[in-house]
Amino acid sequence: MEILFFKITLALYFGGTFLFLAHLANKNSKLSGLSMGVTALGFAFHTAALVARIIGDRQVPLTNFYEAMAFFSWALVLVFLLVEFRYRIMVLGSFILPLAFLSLISVAALPKQMHSLNPMIQNVWVFIHVSLTMLGLVAFTMAFIAGVLYLIQERLLKSRRFNPMSSELPSLDLLDGFNQKAVILGFPLLTLGMIIGAMLSDNIWEAYFSLQPVESLTLVTWLFYFAMLHGRLTVGWRAKKAAYLAVVGFVVVVLTVGVNFVAKGPHNLFGPR
Repeated sequence: MEILFFKITLALYFGGTFLFLAHLANKNSKLSGLSMGVTALGFAFHTAALVARIIGDRQVPLTNFYEAMAFFSWALVLVFLLVEFRYRIMVLGSFILPLAFLSLISVAALPKQMHSLNPMIQNVWVFIHVSLTMLGLVAFTMAFIAGVLYLIQERLLKSRRFNPMSSELPSLDLLDGFNQKAVILGFPLLTLGMIIGAMLSDNIWEAYFSLQPVESLTLVTWLFYFAMLHGRLTVGWRAKKAAYLAVVGFVVVVLTVGVNFVAKGPHNLFGPR
């Protein structure tokens, strides 16, 4: 059932992506409601697929790269639905649904047991560590999308070129505030995830930190967002500078996830292939 649910989820997310982009192109109100309905239905099947996997494996979830990325995609869509309910920013779907779809596609071709955890660390703390880290990355992804939308809207306003997309975009102040809130939320989540990960590492390998690529890039990610948050709250980095920093930060996040996929070192949380 899990495989069937994931296939249906992929089909619905692909359909939702097409509908969001079509709505963005011609601003059809019927497409607006249909795209949200397809997305919500896809999220329901996505949830069912994750639950089916947990029941089928009878163990703590998020124990490999496959499950972590599936959870990332699920959390991304969940945040979008919550934000849409609160702020009514339909244009977000045109960016989030493709990312969610690509995240699922990237793991659909992987063996489901890829990067299995060492049995010694298959416990609830691993679930907490991975879920907190993934939620932090989801928040940074939302900051990235807000930054991209800010740069698009700022350019459209400056050039005085108005098209269907310009009317869908929120104000620059709202996007800048959304960017800041996402970073403020994501940073403590990533911090807690890293602290728990260090404790797990010390418990298993008797070392809180090593120079493995995954851990090094994760630390770089943390330092980058620490500097960005510090600049936001004390120096007053706002507007275009903050938007560009959110885009650069997302590049660092993608590199970290990519290295986690290929890492084979003994301190890689998901273990060697």
